[in-house]
Parts: sequence; C-alpha cells; structure tokens
Amino acid sequence: MGFFSKPLFAALKEAGVTVFNNTTLNAFMELTREHWREVRATVQEKFRADCNAFIPNEAKVPLSEVNMHLPARIGDYTDFYSSKNHAFNVGCMFRGPEQALKANWTYLPVGYHGRSSSVVVSGTDIRRPHGQTLPTPTDTVPVFGASKRCDFELEMGFFYGGPSNGLGNRLDINKAEEHIFGMVLLNDWSARDIQKWEYEPLGPFTAKNQGTVISPWVVTLDALEPFRCESEVQNPAPLDYLKDPKFGQYDIKLQVFLKTEKTPEEQLLTSSNFKYMYWSMPQQLTHHTVSGCNMMAGDLYGSGTISGKEEHEFGSMLELCWAGKKEIKLLNGEIRKFLLDNDRVTMKGCCEKDGVRVGFGECVSSILPAN
Repeated sequence: MGFFSKPLFAALKEAGVTVFNNTTLNAFMELTREHWREVRATVQEKFRADCNAFIPNEAKVPLSEVNMHLPARIGDYTDFYSSKNHAFNVGCMFRGPEQALKANWTYLPVGYHGRSSSVVVSGTDIRRPHGQTLPTPTDTVPVFGASKRCDFELEMGFFYGGPSNGLGNRLDINKAEEHIFGMVLLNDWSARDIQKWEYEPLGPFTAKNQGTVISPWVVTLDALEPFRCESEVQNPAPLDYLKDPKFGQYDIKLQVFLKTEKTPEEQLLTSSNFKYMYWSMPQQLTHHTVSGCNMMAGDLYGSGTISGKEEHEFGSMLELCWAGKKEIKLLNGEIRKFLLDNDRVTMKGCCEKDGVRVGFGECVSSILPAN
C-alpha cells in the first residue's frame, strides 16, 4: 500500500477489502476514475524500464506461464447493435436496401439483454448448439438439431465501473464516460439458422447464449485517449439526452483470423476498426439507464458486430458469405460459408500512433462438435 497516495489508500481501506488481492477486479471497478488513473500512473512509474532492475525476480512471471481468467464477476451482459454498416448489410439480406434499417435505428442504440453466465475468457471453446431451424426457406415447420450456421461476431466490450446509478436513476450523458472502466475484445458466437427462426418478435435468444468470449486484458479509456478520433456524423441528430459532448470513437485496428484442422497456420479473414461504430459507448450506457435500469461494477456491454463499408472489413461470416450466397475461399483451397467443427477463430486488436502501441491481446475460441 506504500505505493499509493493517502486518498487512494483511504478509498481502498474504506472499501473493506484489499482490492488487489481478489480473484476479480470488481472491488477495484467500484471505485472512481480518479482512483483508476492513480493506480495506472503508479504502475507505470514503478515499472519504468530504468526501474526494472529493482523489481524482485519473484515478482516477474513470464506471460507464457500465466493462466488468464475472466477479469470480473459479470452480473449482467447487454449486447448492442451499433455498427451502421453491419446493420445495413444484414437488413439488405433480409429486407432489401430500402428497408434495411428499422425506423428506430438512427434514434437510439438498439440492444438486447444477453446471458452473463455464458460469458467466458479467451481460450474457452464453444460447443456447437442445438435448436430449432427451418430446413429450407420454403419450409414452415421447424426441425430440431445441431446448428449448421455457426458464426463469429467481431465486437468490443466495455465494463461498467464506479458506484451504481441505483434503481430508478438514469445517467447523465455528460458523466457516462466516467463509468466506463475499460474495454476488451469480444466474440459474440451466434447460430444464424437458429437465430433466423426464433428472433421474431422479441429478438435473439438461444442462438446467442451458447457462449460469448472476451479477452482477459482490460484497456482503460485513459490508455486509449491518444487514439480518440472523429466518427460518422449522426443524422438525424440524437435527442438531447443522447448528445455526447465528446462524441467520437477510438482508432482501434481489429483483425479476425481463422485456423482449420487442415491448415497449419491461421488465415486473415477480415480487418475492421472500432472507429466505424455509429453509437458511442457513453450513448449506449446512457440509453441503457434511461428507464432507471441500475448498473453495477463489472457489468459487461458488447458493441455489436463491427463492420466497415468494404467487404474485407465485414465483421461476421454472415456478411462475408452474404447469408450463404457466396463462398469464402481459403488459401489452402478449402471453402467456407459458415464455421465447421474445430475451426478456431482468433481476434486481435491494437492502437498505433507516433510510435506508441496499445494492444488488447487475443480473443481465441474454437467451435467444438455438438453433443
């Protein structure tokens, strides 16, 4: 504790726990952004290159020997649908370009409540799910069986931090950013054939709860501040409660790689960027609380699939194969539309500017055969 200032030490003591001696970051997340900043600055100071020689060897553990875990106890999980390019692509597939975006899409961040119990850390494989599907587009009676259209979704997630807003209280857009603890990579595994049959009228359900995989490293907004950038102008202008004073995104380069059982090396499938998001994280969080929904430290929020305008920037197999109408040719000659058993998906992300690089690590998971 001697590393920290008296105010931070007092806050840690008042919390009633040793926040850095727990299996999760929840207690630390419950503090304020000022405390997160001080801890980050302290760690940077103590681990400067010129101080490295004074760090005891027993405090140094090779990354290859570290077993990474979920960074937080996730009480609730919400997934948004906030990439305009992705929403437009999917809308075009099923409704045509004239009705691709629903009337509400440009007025509010669309989302759904996910299943926090099936959020797992990178390296956890996901079992191919069972469910109801329609065998052909002309069928009206479903069959039960294993999904044939398993898909990844390239997303990023962020954790809520700070005190809860409390049930019945909504967050002010001007203060929402103070409650964003940090960001992770996120793979929202999806069973597209199950989803297509079950999503009306209430949206995603079992097609989305077989597993959501996140990277274990949480990157704070302070670390990302140098990479803040402009975003697409929102048209129409958002309602007053959603007018973000710092509106913009972060220039985070994202990649998805695929490795099959027949390929010795992974192949790049798509490259996208977080800056393509239409709705910002403060807008998502503010709208989530507009009805008085209470947030808790460690709650997780997914961005929704992140796609650019170009085909090589599409963030899902659904878009890359255009709902099964196109074939994806791999370098070894294999063909894919959706993922086959034992296909391994690796997501990577980083920010780079003026010789500075901030990485998010990897988000890795494979599709296992159905039981």
